Amino acid sequence: MAAMIRGAALAVVLVVAACAGPPAPPAEAPAGEAPPIAGPLARPEDPFRPLRAPAPAPGPLGARPLGRYLAVYHRPGAAAPGFVLDARNPTGQLPPMLVREVRPGGWLEVLLPLRPNGTTGWVRAEEVRLVEPRFRIEVDLSRRALVLERDGRVLRRLRVGIGRPETPTPTGRFYVWVKVPQRNPRGPYGSLALGLSGFSEVLDWWPGEGRLAIHGTADPADRGARVSAGCIRVFNPDLRALRRVPLGTPVLIHR
Repeated sequence: MAAMIRGAALAVVLVVAACAGPPAPPAEAPAGEAPPIAGPLARPEDPFRPLRAPAPAPGPLGARPLGRYLAVYHRPGAAAPGFVLDARNPTGQLPPMLVREVRPGGWLEVLLPLRPNGTTGWVRAEEVRLVEPRFRIEVDLSRRALVLERDGRVLRRLRVGIGRPETPTPTGRFYVWVKVPQRNPRGPYGSLALGLSGFSEVLDWWPGEGRLAIHGTADPADRGARVSAGCIRVFNPDLRALRRVPLGTPVLIHR
């Protein structure tokens, strides 16, 4: 168990290092794509509705770990965990993970912020706090549009940039894993970067192991274009609408 915990801690150190500076890539970075995310720490936020009991409820649920280390089981009812997850993100926060299934006996299947995309594991209900996200983000790649909702009501519809044909934006269900405000809004990540729980499916050497993000851009020409290495680019003035989005917010990306 101690070895698994040490391994999980090392994984976070590597992610933080990736966010702080680029590694030496095996090939030249794709033209026009940003270097690693860097910026001040995001402040904790909690615009969630806490639930009193670990039971299914309408809409998606989030499971926020109660501590840094979370035992993850390969199946409900297993006697021992398969591994121990260091649940902190690079800013030191504990993001809620989307709940995929609730089983009797206090077992929850959660979507893990690990490769490959869609990786899940089982956790004990007493080791997390169930919450109901109020915000939701949907990205339609065919329309190159992002829709932000709160409590089922559409707040904004935004035109966004998406991945180039050789570095496409992955589809699937994700959630906001880390928020990193940027000091220089004219930099490659604009004024804010929302790191998601998923990853590029073609880049694994990219800083942060190719983690997917929704981030800003100072170039209005990026809107509606296929310009990125897989991330979703939002024009800085439009990005203000996403500043209130908390960690754990569900993100659906589809074609």
